Amino acid sequence: MSDFPRFPAGFVFGAATASYQIEGAVAEDGRGPSIWDTYSHTPGRTANGDTGDVACDHYHRYPQDVALLRELGVDSYRFSIAWPRIVPDGSGPVNPKGLDFYDRLVDELLAAGIEPAATLYHWDLPQALETPSSGGSAAGRGWRVRETAERFAEYAAVAAERLGDRVPRWITLNEPWCSAFLGYSVGRHAPGAQEGRGALAAAHHLLVGHGLAVRALRAAGVREVGITLNLDRNLPASDSDADRAAVVRADTQHNLVWTEPLLAGRYPVSEEETWGELITGQDFRRDGDLELIGQPLDFLGINYYRPIVVADAPYREADPARRVATDNRYAEVRLEGVRHTAMNWPVVPESFTDLLVDLKERYGDALPPVHITENGSAEADEVSADGAVHDADRVAYLRDHLTALRAAMDAGVDVRGYYVWSLLDNFEWALGYDKRFGIVRVDYGTQRRTPKDSYRWYREMIAAQRG
Repeated sequence: MSDFPRFPAGFVFGAATASYQIEGAVAEDGRGPSIWDTYSHTPGRTANGDTGDVACDHYHRYPQDVALLRELGVDSYRFSIAWPRIVPDGSGPVNPKGLDFYDRLVDELLAAGIEPAATLYHWDLPQALETPSSGGSAAGRGWRVRETAERFAEYAAVAAERLGDRVPRWITLNEPWCSAFLGYSVGRHAPGAQEGRGALAAAHHLLVGHGLAVRALRAAGVREVGITLNLDRNLPASDSDADRAAVVRADTQHNLVWTEPLLAGRYPVSEEETWGELITGQDFRRDGDLELIGQPLDFLGINYYRPIVVADAPYREADPARRVATDNRYAEVRLEGVRHTAMNWPVVPESFTDLLVDLKERYGDALPPVHITENGSAEADEVSADGAVHDADRVAYLRDHLTALRAAMDAGVDVRGYYVWSLLDNFEWALGYDKRFGIVRVDYGTQRRTPKDSYRWYREMIAAQRG
């Protein structure tokens, strides 16, 4: 048992998933289409043309997956609610069969002694909010406009009214950086736009939606409300002034655009240096937005996977009118001398400690208690002759990152829980089914679930905490 890091009594151990990545049943029981349905069905957008149409068929097999969680011994399960399953058009009529599904899931979890933790938005925006059914252009829609934030709060109120009596922990948004910048600037995620000002408007309106949803959730009387950010530890490629300045721009986009309004009540002082003409003269911010966004949180969710090495780079697009928000004069550089996962991400556990300690030093008492809402690795899993998956690299990754988390706690960071990503192999967004993060293998042809060595290691580690 000495192989396991030790955590204090009451520390929450969990596992996490996301609706579009596992549920399938995209056209069943009244669910409406999401931007990820549209994006994944657009030729050339995803690896091998993969979609989430079936995924892990969790919609039909959730009792089997809850049984896996029970056997794993977790305290909590973090799942996401599919907005288009609840409000198919994003606003208007509520779909009772969608609410019924999450009712059944929550009751199944509680019967297994597992605390539900619900994420309201894990990227599956109802398509009707991105592109109106009248056939109008998608330009100016989706998270680019404030109306989507208002509709999000209405949906949050519906979900909380039905489930809030049994779901104690609620997360408004998962990784808004991905929604805003991968979705509206880089175009590698749904809806696949490549814009500058539109992406910055999306980032702001996601935060406004968070603030409005916090109000709705508190009005419904839920116990804990937070948000999940994928914060990055950005490191300079060299000691040059240019590379260090590039790190400031990377930090602004990846971290400060979220943490400054949420935790400090201000916009990043480095935003004009980062985005230049794209941010000056913006018209999407309103008086009172910072107060709305910065309402007190019961916890901050943090997703962490790897550090990023940053080097200075020229603008790829010289014309400000055509420049996208991610084209802000920095480039990611491969970190040599360390192992890389199947995602080609460097494995540097000590950066996990540093990120959390730096966050505490920056925000002090304004930093609420932290839950690590995702952490894990994609590996080149192979099924052995005995039918098992001996994923030693993933076991090492989890062990070393939990050890790094314990070090951050020893340094004074108030961390209350940890959710492994992910319970199941699943649809990995634009990468389709090629990348496997699960501690349980899914054979997508048969839907057979096979716990990996990492599942057994995590189960033993949790059991060791309880003596």
